[in-house]
Amino acid sequence: MDKHINPFLFPYSTPHETAPFDRITMEDYEEAFMEGIRREDEQIDLIINDPAEPTFENTLIRDDEVKGRKHYYDLLDRVSSVFFNLTSAETNDEMDQLAQKLSPILTKHANDISLNPKLFERIKHVYDSFFGENAQPPRELTAEEEMLLKDSYEGFVRSGALLEAKDKERLRTLTEEASMCSLQFSQNLLKENKAFTLHLTQEEDLDGLPDTAREAAAAAAKEHGVEGWVITLDAPSYGPFMMYSTRRELRRQLYMAHNTLCIKDNSENNLEICKRLVNLRREMAQLLGYENFADYVLRHRMATDTQHVYQLLNNLIDAYKPTAEKELKELKELAQQTEGKGFKMEPWDTAFYAQQLKLKKYNLDPEMLRPYLELNNVIKGVFGLATRLYGITFKENTDIPVYHPDVKPYEVYDKDGAYLAVLYVDFHPRKGKHDGAWMTEYQGQWIEEKTGENVRPHVSLVMNFSKPTDDKPALLRLGEVETFLHEFGHSLHGIFANTRFESLSGTNVWWDFVELPSQFMENYAIEKEFLRTFAFHYETGEPMPDELIQRIVDSRNFNVAIACLRQVSFGLLDMAYYTQTKPFNEDIISFEKQAWKRAILGKQRTDTCMTTQFSHIMAGGYAAGYYSYKWAEVLDADAFAVFKREGIFNTETAQRFRDCILSKGGTEHPMTLYKRFRGGEPTIDALLERNGIQKRVI
Repeated sequence: MDKHINPFLFPYSTPHETAPFDRITMEDYEEAFMEGIRREDEQIDLIINDPAEPTFENTLIRDDEVKGRKHYYDLLDRVSSVFFNLTSAETNDEMDQLAQKLSPILTKHANDISLNPKLFERIKHVYDSFFGENAQPPRELTAEEEMLLKDSYEGFVRSGALLEAKDKERLRTLTEEASMCSLQFSQNLLKENKAFTLHLTQEEDLDGLPDTAREAAAAAAKEHGVEGWVITLDAPSYGPFMMYSTRRELRRQLYMAHNTLCIKDNSENNLEICKRLVNLRREMAQLLGYENFADYVLRHRMATDTQHVYQLLNNLIDAYKPTAEKELKELKELAQQTEGKGFKMEPWDTAFYAQQLKLKKYNLDPEMLRPYLELNNVIKGVFGLATRLYGITFKENTDIPVYHPDVKPYEVYDKDGAYLAVLYVDFHPRKGKHDGAWMTEYQGQWIEEKTGENVRPHVSLVMNFSKPTDDKPALLRLGEVETFLHEFGHSLHGIFANTRFESLSGTNVWWDFVELPSQFMENYAIEKEFLRTFAFHYETGEPMPDELIQRIVDSRNFNVAIACLRQVSFGLLDMAYYTQTKPFNEDIISFEKQAWKRAILGKQRTDTCMTTQFSHIMAGGYAAGYYSYKWAEVLDADAFAVFKREGIFNTETAQRFRDCILSKGGTEHPMTLYKRFRGGEPTIDALLERNGIQKRVI
């Protein structure tokens, strides 16, 4: 019997050197992680023990390009990308346990680098030679080199390089504990989310549900090995049930299950973990000289400080709340017309009556659109949009290994036929997969210093869309098409990356800029010219009727103000936690209700909680950064206004967007990149006009 060889330790013999998922075993991960740490330590030793005077070339490039000896010094990156992507997309108990074991080891390793005094001394020497008081630059830096040097120096400072020894040790302790808390938060949320099912055995309990939801529930029951129908908390199951079910008590049960995740008296409770994360991050920021964690984060954001964040959020509340109150009043009036004047609308009624009102006002039901939004056609439409705008093409290559049969691997080619990237797409929910949608990478883009090779990225899109059933293909909701476009926008940011340094390529940009390419793409979802390219009835092949498309356009701003305030409320909650300056020990649920009160419509429930499932700000990268969705929405509306003026498929405009933004990553300040595309700074006017809050000024 042949001895198993750990595939991480050697060059991949796969198309485009993609991850060999078919040859990776659980035992391979830990060995590769430990060897990767050893190799990276070896590389750091080469840098700090170099007898030559520190220069940009022998310190910064070698530090950033740990890939100087390909397949050797990039081992830790390669195994990390696979392992941690799969803990989100295809995990199991064994992987979760290994993640718990590895997390403190990896955090310690990262700290060993960022707190290495000899390494920082060399980087500081280079930095001072270009930007210090007595600087005598040995040469002129390119804009990208300047950004790398500044990011590297400031990254070390922000990681504690200037702290006293005892404070460095305290920072180590805090970062290691925060890493473990974030991991535990995520694992608890996934377990509790997947553990819940609403098992229905009486057909009358399906009343109001469209055929697609009934068929999906029957398929879910089969998957769970039970008779009848099963509703889960995954979005394709939860959303339609809340929207269509006439069984109010069942809607209440489902809503409460979703909105009490991780606050029950069990091992998955996240309440204390959230408090601890808030305190750990506050103390880290204060050790580093900041008043609070938000000040620390916003130092490297377009918003720059908390004042600008609150200015944006408060301006949105002022602009949208009057409209939102009218929207809510209209919903309540319809509910009382239907149920009687004494009817009190609860949160589990909102989606149901919103759908009834949308049907009444616009004669539009999302189910009317599903037959025209068959997944394979949507894929062709979204890929075709990129072809039309940028000339790139997509070719499925089944020789590329995948981590689950649901995953489709594509090669992406540029308009001149040159290979551009690998793109994985993973569409449907399953047991070991987190809810939501995201873009990630298995390999970033960079240019090899010695050979000049432009190493192309391996990008992954992970979503949780409606599944096919026994007699129907996967038929999507329009909201799912928007999600696809959103994540695809992120993927284009990665696919088009064309920078010298990997740490500045693709989506490695300031956090309140990263959502621009994704939210920009969502604009196409209701454009008639775009829908005409793929929205064909899955049975008859007939195109979506013009009058149905017009109803979509007419209803675009239905309850837009309520949706805006919901996002603003999340931003307020995020900022409330991370502007804390003293130890936080308040009751999470009470604090939450007060924190976002200004953006909330109506009376709040005291038996539900968002915080304990708010992965973005507790376990993701959005702590003190959730406002960035609204910040980027201002940018995306402003940018799409340019396309509307010059033509939504204008290839010259698209090329400018690619050249100025999508390919540049974080090589220059985001506003510099945006102004180069736009010709000026953005304003909020385009967003207000798009949402119908403000009339267009001609």
